[in-house]
Amino acid sequence: MIDRARQVERRSWRTYLSPGWRVERSIGTIMMVAAPLTAPPGMLTALTWTLLGLSLAGWAAFVLLERRAPAGALVVLGASALAAAAAAGPTADGTAMIMSCVGLVAFSMHTRPSPLVIIAVTGAAVTVVVSSCVWSARPAGDAFGNAAVMLVVVVLGLSRRQYRVQAEHAHLLLEQTRRAQAEHARAAALDERARIAREIHDVLAQSLGALGVQLELADALLSEKHDLDGGLAQVRRARRLAAEGLSEARQAVTALREDTPPPAEALARLVEAHRADHSAVVDFEVRGTPRSPAPAVTVCLVRAAREALTNAARHAPNAAITVRLEYRAATVSLVIRNESVTRPAGDGAGKRPAGHGLTGMRERLALVGGVLTATEVQGGWQVVAEVPA
Repeated sequence: MIDRARQVERRSWRTYLSPGWRVERSIGTIMMVAAPLTAPPGMLTALTWTLLGLSLAGWAAFVLLERRAPAGALVVLGASALAAAAAAGPTADGTAMIMSCVGLVAFSMHTRPSPLVIIAVTGAAVTVVVSSCVWSARPAGDAFGNAAVMLVVVVLGLSRRQYRVQAEHAHLLLEQTRRAQAEHARAAALDERARIAREIHDVLAQSLGALGVQLELADALLSEKHDLDGGLAQVRRARRLAAEGLSEARQAVTALREDTPPPAEALARLVEAHRADHSAVVDFEVRGTPRSPAPAVTVCLVRAAREALTNAARHAPNAAITVRLEYRAATVSLVIRNESVTRPAGDGAGKRPAGHGLTGMRERLALVGGVLTATEVQGGWQVVAEVPA
């Protein structure tokens, strides 16, 4: 909080280095110098010359010290206004009033002193000018007229000060908003990078793990059993797994360059590709009002669907598959179900898919607050993924 206050204070002083600051101080200096020089001959006595000289010296010190020692500059500025106010009674031509009003305007326009301090200095100046007029036997109208003039110029200065304070607050709020937006954009970018990194990691871990198993098996067949045909079959399978892994890695990298499509569109593409690759019957259905959840949610649904379709093709080839995407009030549900298939006894049909694919999908869905269940239904297999939307 202290550092922020110092930053605001430094920023406020920079506003006084603007062309407007130079114009105000230049005009004030010209008026302070010209006022006593243009006074009628014989109007100013030794006392008034002394008081006006002190007022001019105070103004000069204020201009010189404002950027280096603002607190001290304000003290001499207040003293300058009071010295000129003390000379207002003996000086009937308004020279002292001009110099005093210049000091009061500059003091009341300044954003550093509090309003109470400005009111206190104004009250002191009014008291001094009235006392000076009474001491010089000036008419009561002159005394109260000078006081009224001081109050008017101070009110005008306070209105200008309020504008400056609001401008500084607006500038500070704008900078805070920009910093918040930058942090939000940075957090969003980090989240997206983490999502893509997780995608690539999963693809590489799954593909390289399966590839390593196939190569080890091929090595055992060739070196231990001298089974050339079996070894070549495993090598071909390893090559196919490498190609599939490379394709999935490219898809993950593409997500860095393209926007994630809506779930319905992404799943439709996946279903169409599965039909073409496996010559399988796959029905795709969308229920509810489509909407676009977060990219991470869409990616999780697509990955879960790909894993479920791959398992269906592996454990129940040629079986009909149903893919249903359902938009509910607070969630999005994805159901993939493959029908039962008649296979020879002991062939493994209807058994739960082995491996860690579904476990990985459960962990992935848990990261976005979703759940995944896989159950056997009427001889077939059903996978349900449900995520918040």
